[in-house]
Amino acid sequence: MVGRVLRKHGVVTRDSKTKTYELAGYEGLTPKEIENLNALLQAKLRSFEEAHGGSVWDHRRKGGSYVSGTLRYEILKDAQGRCELCGISKDEKHLQVDHIVPRNHGGSDDPSNLQALCYSCNAMKRDRDDTDFRVFRELFDHAEPDCIFCDIDSERVIAEEPLARVIRDAYPVTDLHTLIVPRRHVASYFELGRSELNACNRL
Repeated sequence: MVGRVLRKHGVVTRDSKTKTYELAGYEGLTPKEIENLNALLQAKLRSFEEAHGGSVWDHRRKGGSYVSGTLRYEILKDAQGRCELCGISKDEKHLQVDHIVPRNHGGSDDPSNLQALCYSCNAMKRDRDDTDFRVFRELFDHAEPDCIFCDIDSERVIAEEPLARVIRDAYPVTDLHTLIVPRRHVASYFELGRSELNACNRL
């Protein structure tokens, strides 16, 4: 594994909770150094692609066909930059465009057959599974009009993520008592998905 080799040599660190890698010492870089590093990485990628041709990405294209950049952008925008299974942000993990009905089962490149998944969820899904995870997006947006937690005054919000937020308790039992609540309306804690629980735990 590339990540394991880079970690062994101290190039990257790995977050055991999110299972993502980060460049060692990244937080100490200046904005200019980050800009220069990104430019260098893009140049190296272009050079590698030119030397090896478009086939270097074939392992990410099930069936060898190509999803255009414009279509990929629309799918990721529609998913709000999040994996439609685990909810992780594109800033934390690379997102891929997945075919709900796999190509080798007759699935097309029509937008109705495409969804955004992080590389981990896409790898676990395999090409024999036709589960449509886009329904989870609708669940995350579910709210009840009469729920006091679904319609919270922004002044009470201390911190927030796309799936959860921290608010000041309107009736605190102790000074500065706060509540962590999911954005989606649920009847109990046990109805929360893993991505929502992760968001609450991070907050």
